[in-house]
Amino acid sequence: MIYGVSFDTKEENKAFAEKFSFNFPLLCDTTREMGLKYGAADSKTEGFAKRAGVVIGPDGKIREYLAKVDASAYPSEVLERI
Repeated sequence: MIYGVSFDTKEENKAFAEKFSFNFPLLCDTTREMGLKYGAADSKTEGFAKRAGVVIGPDGKIREYLAKVDASAYPSEVLERI
């Protein structure tokens, strides 16, 4: 399953996903906790997330980590590889 993660609220993410016709869920990380753990943020006050790509296996282990990805292309690219 592919998920996107954003620092925005649930309402903001819903509107953004609908506007751009996302075919995957967009999760909220308003505390930036996940962003800090995966290198998408350097601090809890960071305004925007860096576009990192992380593939996590069913066992919870990181299978792929890319510090910078094209957010519009990465979901399709990773699906082709897995």
